[in-house]
Amino acid sequence: MEVKKFADLNLYLKGFEIESIGNHAVRKVQEENRKKGIPLVYSVDGKIYYELADGTVTTNSPFKNDKG
Repeated sequence: MEVKKFADLNLYLKGFEIESIGNHAVRKVQEENRKKGIPLVYSVDGKIYYELADGTVTTNSPFKNDKG
């Protein structure tokens, strides 16, 4: 696989800036959800994990099944 390299260093710097902004936003939302008791949902290698407000990580969904 060929990795494309940019001659303009500013493109890399702008990319790092955008990534930093995104990471900050995600951490802020995670913190807000923890304070509100809303579980965080992650996918790792196609498997879904739920982080509960108390820090427990589980594969069992804490959300109610609204079907039926």
